[in-house]
Amino acid sequence: MTELEMWYYEARAERVRDALKKNDFEAVFVKTKEEAAAYVMGYVGKGMKVGFGGSMTSKVLGLADKAGEKGALVLDHNKPGLGAEEKLDILRAQLTCDLFVSGLNAITQEGYIVNVDANGNRTGALCFGPRKVIAVAGANKIVCDLEEAFIRLEDIAGPLNNKRLARPNPCTKTGQCMDCDSPMRSCRIYQILKRKPALSDFTVVIVGEQLGF
Repeated sequence: MTELEMWYYEARAERVRDALKKNDFEAVFVKTKEEAAAYVMGYVGKGMKVGFGGSMTSKVLGLADKAGEKGALVLDHNKPGLGAEEKLDILRAQLTCDLFVSGLNAITQEGYIVNVDANGNRTGALCFGPRKVIAVAGANKIVCDLEEAFIRLEDIAGPLNNKRLARPNPCTKTGQCMDCDSPMRSCRIYQILKRKPALSDFTVVIVGEQLGF
């Protein structure tokens, strides 16, 4: 990124960090993805059950591999070779893990967190269950308001994630949400967190770079 782009992301990220804090979230800003990975790993210990919400951000940061190297029990439902029942068991286990790590689809300038999910494992864990939740989001996820957040879900996050997962849904052809009735539809659960869930320990890490969809 250019120096000007870095300034732009940092200014927006710091403003949203402060808005998240007003909404009772713990929120931090880091400039690079390397700093973000180091921050998350500071919460990982040997023998901990660490769940991952299937985000591209976590994958880019290599968090699952790093957690495994520290001796954690990694709950990754996208691990190659898993059977249907094994995957379901992992999805359920993520809801009561020691640490749940997730990406986010959008954060408004008011400090509202907006996500879309297919199964509810990610949105469920973000609300209640894990002892600790850390959500990592690139500054590209920052939007003005809820209206823009849902546009982002439909025009960016939805089509790109469906293409990544090779789901045969209309958005993988049009590049835009078609509000489809496909049995493979992945946009089924829409979640807005206006305040930190009351019983959660929830930290948002905003990164001054583009990360994920």
